[in-house]
Amino acid sequence: MLIGIDLGGTNIAAGLVAADGTLVFKKSIPTMAERPSEELIKDIYMLIDELRNSTEETIEAVGIGIPGLSNKDMSVVLTCANLHWDHVRLMDGLKNLNLPIAIDNDANVAAYAEYKIGSLKGVSNGIMITLGTGVGGGIIIDDREVRGGHGIGTELGHMIIGDNFYDCNCGSNGCLETFASATAIIKYAEHLIETTELPSKLREYEKITAKDVIDLSKEEDVIATQTYERFIKYLARGIVNVLLLLDPERIAIGGGVSGAGDYLLNRLSKEVEKQYFLSDFSDVELVISELGNDAGIIGAALAAKDHYL
Repeated sequence: MLIGIDLGGTNIAAGLVAADGTLVFKKSIPTMAERPSEELIKDIYMLIDELRNSTEETIEAVGIGIPGLSNKDMSVVLTCANLHWDHVRLMDGLKNLNLPIAIDNDANVAAYAEYKIGSLKGVSNGIMITLGTGVGGGIIIDDREVRGGHGIGTELGHMIIGDNFYDCNCGSNGCLETFASATAIIKYAEHLIETTELPSKLREYEKITAKDVIDLSKEEDVIATQTYERFIKYLARGIVNVLLLLDPERIAIGGGVSGAGDYLLNRLSKEVEKQYFLSDFSDVELVISELGNDAGIIGAALAAKDHYL
């Protein structure tokens, strides 16, 4: 039996995963990302220990997907912009568990799960893009995971695609995730509410979610529609950049925003085709990830299995 941890900006999700990728049991707790890293690590420790004690089967390995980057020996989290982590020694806080633990980027492990048992299964060249608190990316080329020469080569959410009205948590301006994440959708809708007199039902909401904006855009709500169209435009721009660089056979969209399903895919496919000048020569599929929010847990566990076993 394996344990997978998906450390997100909103929740820490954990699960027991069988060797074939079957998710046997899962649990999640709020991240409360504003807390010191030591407190989050204690929560991760607690979840792993609780899951280990909940089964009579031996836990062979633990995988942790992080919303950032780790060093090559997986002992230090170099950066997690949305958690405000900088060179955090995650392994030091977990060593008393006495378990083999592997750390990787959350989008990498989600892509790995989709490649093994989900929406990218059967293709040699596939990309996973996760749209949640931020934007993540995982890349499979010629049946191999791509991380680059320093292990940091898949930060698709931080490619610069335009000027924006606010800076990214990483310190740059114009990152894809400031245009195409759930956070970005909320921020732009709030920006229009504050800076324009456009009519919108969103003005009545005490707290706006990305789902609220997407749902109201279906009703042609003015601010929701403008926000959604902007999101589609810049997400398509990011995808076109990926297509030009890597020429994948299939791109899977995951994360919370992917819950919009066909409403997202239909509009996004048209915009990608409009922007992609090589569309006549490339038959790329855009699909919604099959494993949903479980991809991070499953992928982290499978990555740990393949790393250690």
